[in-house]
Amino acid sequence: MKVGDEVLYYHSVNGKAVVGVARVTKEAFADPTAANGDWSAVEIKPERAVTPPVTLDQIKAEPKLQGVLLLKQSRLSVMPLTNEEFHEILKLASGR
Repeated sequence: MKVGDEVLYYHSVNGKAVVGVARVTKEAFADPTAANGDWSAVEIKPERAVTPPVTLDQIKAEPKLQGVLLLKQSRLSVMPLTNEEFHEILKLASGR
């Protein structure tokens, strides 16, 4: 992730839904909270809520989103999206 990139914020435990859009403010750095291993972190700044949230079930049901890594490896903390996938998820929230 690069400074200025938009990211979707996803609740992976309670709710399982995309709930917001944020922007990267600091690129990857060593996670100071990690006890050991190769852990990285980025800093993000919230920009806006996704209202209503886009649920995992909605993402699963959308044919254009079948390639999203979330559907294959749901325990990933961070995953890339194509520009088209990013905007398709936001379209689901707006009902378009």
